[in-house]
Amino acid sequence: MQLVIVESPTKCKTIKKYLGKDYEVASSKGHIRDLPTSEIGVDVKNDFKPTYVIPDKAKLQVRELKKLAKGAVSIILATDEDREGEAIAFHIAHILKLDNPDRIVFHEITKSAIEKAIKNPRKLNQHLVDAQQARRILDRLVGYKLSPFLWKKVMRGLSAGRVQSVAVKLVCEKEAEIKAFKAEEYWNIEAILATKEQKEFSAMLAKKDDKPITKLGIKTEKESENILKDLEGAEYKIIGVERKETKRNPSPPFKTSTLQQTSSSKLGYGAKRTMMIAQKLYEKGFITYHRTDSLSLSQESTNKAKIFIESTYGKQYFESRDFKTKSKSAQEAHEAIRPAYPEKTPESLKLTPHEFKLYTLIWSRFLASQMTPAIFDAVAVDVSANKYTFRATGQTLKFDGFLKVYKTKFEENELPNLTEDEILTLKKLKPEQHFTQPPPRYSEATLIKALEKEGIGRPSTYAPTMGTIQARNYVEKNEQNKFQPTRIGGIVNDILVKHFPKIVNMEFTAKMEAELDAVAEGKDTFTETLRDFYTPFEKNLKSKEKSVEKIDLTEKTDKICPECKAPVLLRLGRYGKFYACSKFPNCKHTENLPKPTLGIKCPKCEKGEIVEKTTKKKKVFYGCSTWPKCDFAAWDKPVSDKKGNTIPCPECKSPLVMKNKKELKCSDKECG
Repeated sequence: MQLVIVESPTKCKTIKKYLGKDYEVASSKGHIRDLPTSEIGVDVKNDFKPTYVIPDKAKLQVRELKKLAKGAVSIILATDEDREGEAIAFHIAHILKLDNPDRIVFHEITKSAIEKAIKNPRKLNQHLVDAQQARRILDRLVGYKLSPFLWKKVMRGLSAGRVQSVAVKLVCEKEAEIKAFKAEEYWNIEAILATKEQKEFSAMLAKKDDKPITKLGIKTEKESENILKDLEGAEYKIIGVERKETKRNPSPPFKTSTLQQTSSSKLGYGAKRTMMIAQKLYEKGFITYHRTDSLSLSQESTNKAKIFIESTYGKQYFESRDFKTKSKSAQEAHEAIRPAYPEKTPESLKLTPHEFKLYTLIWSRFLASQMTPAIFDAVAVDVSANKYTFRATGQTLKFDGFLKVYKTKFEENELPNLTEDEILTLKKLKPEQHFTQPPPRYSEATLIKALEKEGIGRPSTYAPTMGTIQARNYVEKNEQNKFQPTRIGGIVNDILVKHFPKIVNMEFTAKMEAELDAVAEGKDTFTETLRDFYTPFEKNLKSKEKSVEKIDLTEKTDKICPECKAPVLLRLGRYGKFYACSKFPNCKHTENLPKPTLGIKCPKCEKGEIVEKTTKKKKVFYGCSTWPKCDFAAWDKPVSDKKGNTIPCPECKSPLVMKNKKELKCSDKECG
């Protein structure tokens, strides 16, 4: 019996059916060795030698792997092909005492890919292992050295990390931009015009005396009124008609960051959720490896796409394309995210609803990348009126091309058949006031895009970073699902920017990522990379521990502690403000701040009001202000009428709630 070891139990089932009865496929269930949680686990003085332990959750699996290994003729390590997978294989080899074991990698879990990998094993790539260990140790050094500093100078429970701190800084800087933003007034003027056949269309004021009017060109209502006076009695005459054919090319297939961004905008899935679903699709053999920053496609995949597109849609829809990754640091896997079998439509596979949506996105984006452009007929019309020129534009779809498969937003605006020198009738002039808008806050998708643009983080780190900055309560999402810094996030960011500028410096962090890439390629060493970072970091940390004063986050109140009669202070914790006795830690009395009500009467007791509450695990729900006397609770926000009464369900009379901020539904799960 030959033993093949992978990380995921789901992957075992898929690979086992391809290899047959001579092979046993087992799973490590992820990492089976890691740095200890109770200590730093890195010997800085001894070339940063790490101390690894087997986590409690992995001990049972380690025993199982050792048992299987005893009866195996040979052992093949088949963990993922990125640095993380190489490190897992390294640790498995160490624990099973394997000397120079066979290592196989594959980008997709298909019969041909598995059989090819089995025939072409390689040895462990120590450079990839060193790069993963260097990243892990770097993050451990920052976390275990900088976090205690924050505990002393701010409060306990805080943490700092290389990539997470840069992400928080970006959110804080965006918030500062928004606060500093001053709106500017501007006006535009729209003309509703009609042909002799009374076919109406819209044109916008574009020029004065043949000089373009910029967006902020008309600054006040007075200026717009002067233009309207100038246009009184004007003749509206077409002075130019430009017709041309325009093409819209398809986007490249997905890489990790663009999958997360598009999944967020089209499906509303966060980065973590997207990667969890993609992991399931990969393990089931439906898509290629989902942690990649490459855009390349195998010849086999494009050949299969050609056959499917031409047989399904027609030869006029196929156009072969190669895509090159713009990022100089692109590494990890070697192909874009695509369906393992392009001919397998989403409808032909057994998928959960979430898997179906994400697979459809990946499948359609890949096929679209090998399809012809969409072709539009575009028209631009200039209309003169005294010394002013109005412009109308329109476009109509002539050939759908890749849009046949991958639906994206585009506006069709068909203008009437207009000719040069034609005289038009003015139906209405519409001046409209506008104000410039502040820069938009980051969503998960746009924050990942910003990090990638700066060369910070890699495919495997984007989703964990988004989770960490929220779990630490450094940022929170507003009602528009955009990131805003919390007060504690702002305080921690200010300290790091002021006293540890390199930790949050984007160029420095990107340089560190590049150095890790160099280690992975064998161009730099593990110890030199760590030493270059740690030596100046440690020196600065020792200096700041002496010079930085502790920040007082308390505020005085007129409340008295009911237990010891000492004054009660308003303190700031990781999860917001709370009341605490000034004699802490001798007196540990605390109180939560009262939650503001929603102005909605409780439908159950009719005495209290609905307030936003949180569970012990920080999950938000809506309950009665008299809780626990009244046990009314709903996971989604109740809706009310103008008098503040909940609106009853027409079927069962339970309160209606707003699901996901857009779907009205009954609060009773049993009601349809």
